[in-house]
Amino acid sequence: MAKKIKSYTEGEMIKTFGLTRLFGNKAHPIMERWTETSTILDDLDQRLFDRVYRNATENIIGWQEEELKMQFIAPVLIIANLENTKTYSNFYERVVEDTVDGYFLKTKTDYMIAKGTFGIPDLPYFHFQEYKPHRNPSGDSMGQLLEAFLIAQQKNNNGKPLYGCEVVGAIWRFVILKDRTYCVSKTYDCTERDDLLHIIAVLRHFKHILETELLD
Repeated sequence: MAKKIKSYTEGEMIKTFGLTRLFGNKAHPIMERWTETSTILDDLDQRLFDRVYRNATENIIGWQEEELKMQFIAPVLIIANLENTKTYSNFYERVVEDTVDGYFLKTKTDYMIAKGTFGIPDLPYFHFQEYKPHRNPSGDSMGQLLEAFLIAQQKNNNGKPLYGCEVVGAIWRFVILKDRTYCVSKTYDCTERDDLLHIIAVLRHFKHILETELLD
């Protein structure tokens, strides 16, 4: 019988791997620079934004995970201009694994941006997200995100920070990891128009950071 892979909670990740947790947009310089941003939508993006925002405010509380992904997160990523390029691609529902500090870690990432060829992510160190529905969420999403971060950190071994986002229903929190310190942003509610626009601004800013600082 195959050995069951342990799924860590956030607290267990802190204790096992000696992580330090910071909270707030100004608590870490990388987080502050990432989230202190804004954006302007063109007419096409504005029309899609209005439709997505209205759909979320009316329906998000009842969505299951796949509905959250398809009806909300997918169009938000389109507005954020996070399309595939020749240098990096979007990957969904991919399992990542590695041994960190003698512990074997394995988790499924709901979404990531990585270098990759022929549909296989080679360097999954750019962006991870965990999607959980408002109703009946399963697992510790922050624990899973931290596992994915440490796996990516081990694989890449380049000292560069990792960027991600935890999504639980309407609530979004951006996360960065540098060395063994991670910082969690303030909470954004995507059913608030200004918060949703800022979420898109932060995602767009990540693309700029990715292309100017993270790519080898």
